[in-house]
Amino acid sequence: MRNKILAIALVLGGANAALADPAAGVWKTAPGDTGGYLHVSIAPCGSAVCGTIKEAYDKDGNVSANYEHKGKKMLWDMSSEGGGAYGGGKIWAPDSDKTYKSKMSLSGSKLNVKGCVAGGMICRGQDWTRVN
Repeated sequence: MRNKILAIALVLGGANAALADPAAGVWKTAPGDTGGYLHVSIAPCGSAVCGTIKEAYDKDGNVSANYEHKGKKMLWDMSSEGGGAYGGGKIWAPDSDKTYKSKMSLSGSKLNVKGCVAGGMICRGQDWTRVN
């Protein structure tokens, strides 16, 4: 009986570890035109990952208390393609209020996030840094 309980615990523990996505966490965007940046919280949403704006900062690193887009979804439907690559998602650019097809790739504590037009052939991206 003890061996069965241990086996079940190991299987359940492995299942929970498999559910944890390596891109999950809080990410600091690259600075924008004014030098400000965002913290984006990435977490599983269904079978994909999504990112929500957690906080905004000015060029001096001060929290922008009245940032109008705090709490809004910025990334959604990003599906893992293996090897740290994600695709099939969308990204919303708060500065232009436009939505683009998106892909991203994870390498250590860097997340390269791209918004693409023209069938994914023309992309503009940023490197985000893991906060936690």
